[in-house]
Amino acid sequence: MRATAPSVVGTASTRLPAREERNGTMHLTETDAPLATCDTCGNAYDKTFTVQREGRVGTFDSFECAVQFMAPECAHCGCRILGHGVESEQGIFCCAHCARHDGEHELVDRA
Repeated sequence: MRATAPSVVGTASTRLPAREERNGTMHLTETDAPLATCDTCGNAYDKTFTVQREGRVGTFDSFECAVQFMAPECAHCGCRILGHGVESEQGIFCCAHCARHDGEHELVDRA
């Protein structure tokens, strides 16, 4: 997965701190900054990021949301596959144990 610059969706904004120099001293001020919306949970957030995988692009406010949206599901148990998994023509599995349950007896876990 490759993270890219945040994309901005919608017109919501928030007040963010900014620095301004006055009379040789730095002062905090507020600026309006656009908020992006997480594609998984719908949260409007100023620190979102985008992830691109196999032609799909999503905007997220957390890695948890990115995983829920982007990670493939095991063909047997349905859990999200965060590592390499094992693949066959039947699909991708989280482990060789799940692959065997679906009749794939030749697949082994990568160690």
